[in-house]
Amino acid sequence: MRGSRAAVRYAKAILEMAQASNVAEQVNGDMALIASTIKENSELNSFINSPTIKAEVKEGALNEVFASTQNITKGLFRLLLENKRFGILSLIAVEYARQFDVANDIEHATVTTAFPITAELEAKVMAKIKEFSDKKITIKNVVDQSIIGGFILRVGDKQFNASVANRLLTLKRELSN
Repeated sequence: MRGSRAAVRYAKAILEMAQASNVAEQVNGDMALIASTIKENSELNSFINSPTIKAEVKEGALNEVFASTQNITKGLFRLLLENKRFGILSLIAVEYARQFDVANDIEHATVTTAFPITAELEAKVMAKIKEFSDKKITIKNVVDQSIIGGFILRVGDKQFNASVANRLLTLKRELSN
C-alpha cells in the first residue's frame, strides 16, 4: 500500500517520543480511537483524503474531533499538516498499535465461539494459549453460530480448531474413506 513505509516511520517516531515521555500507552489508546473513528466514519475518511480541503482545515478538524488526545498525538497532526500527509493517518495509527504491541510483548488472540465467551471457556482458552505463547495476551471474542460449539483460537499465524463443526467435518471425512 502506497504510503505504508512512511506510516511505519511516522509510527516509530511517535512511539519513541511517547516512550520517552512515559505516555506510550495513552498514545496507543489515541491511535486505537483514531483508527476506529476513521474506519467507521466514511465522511471523516473522505474529509481527510480530500485534495480540495486545505491541510490547515484538516488539522483544525482533527484537533476538535480528537480534543481529548495526548499532546504527542496532536503533534502528529501538526507534522502531517507540515508534510501534507493526512491521507496516511489511519495507516500510522494501525502501525503505531502494531509497534506498541511488539515493544510491550503483547499478542492478540481471536477466539471464535458459537455463543459469547464465558469466564470458564476463557480460562480454558488462556491455558491453551500458554502452551505456545509466553507473551501478554489480549482476547477478542468473535461469535459465529456456524461453528455449533467449542471454539477456534487464532494467535498470530497459529490456529487451534476445537469447534464442533470441525469435529463433524473430520468425522464425515473418516466415514467417507
